[in-house]
Amino acid sequence: MLVVAATERELEHVTGAETLVCGVGPVEAGIRTARALAERAPEAVLHVGIAGARGLEPLTLVLGSEARYEDADGPLVAAHAFPGAAMFDRAHRALPEAVVLPIGTSARVGGTRACEVEAMEGFAVLYACALAGVPAVELRVVSNAVDEPDRAKWRFDEAFAALGGAVARVLA
Repeated sequence: MLVVAATERELEHVTGAETLVCGVGPVEAGIRTARALAERAPEAVLHVGIAGARGLEPLTLVLGSEARYEDADGPLVAAHAFPGAAMFDRAHRALPEAVVLPIGTSARVGGTRACEVEAMEGFAVLYACALAGVPAVELRVVSNAVDEPDRAKWRFDEAFAALGGAVARVLA
C-alpha cells in the first residue's frame, strides 16, 4: 500500500507503509501521483490529509464517498473520481466513526461550493489512481472551518495527530 499526502507533516506519523509526498494542489498532486504509480506499481493507495469543512467540527474523520474537482466542474471535464470499493470498505471497517461524504478539491482555500469538506489534492490523486487501475480512497481529518480566516484557530497539531492514529488503524 502506498500512503499519499500533500506534505511531510501529514505523513510524519505513518509507519509500516511506503509513502509519497505528492505536493500541494491538484496539478502537483496529479503529476507526482501518476509518476509514483508508474514507477512503484502499488497494489492500493490511501490518500490522507487534513481538510477544511463547513458544518463539521474540527477533528472529525471523513472518508470520501467521491472526490469532486470543483475548479473544473463542467461537461468537458471529468469532475468526479470514486474510491475503490475494497479500499473504501477496508477504511470504513477500520474507522466506523468516520463521516462518509464527498470531498471537494480546489486549488485555493475556500474554492469549493458543493461539498461540505474541502481539500486540495483528493481528486487529482484518486483520478490518477483510477486511470492507472489502482484502487484508492481518500481519508481526511477536519482541522478548520473553510471560512475561518484566522489560521491561528486552525487545529493543525491535533488534526495531524488524529490523522496518524487513523492511518495506523487502516494499515493494521
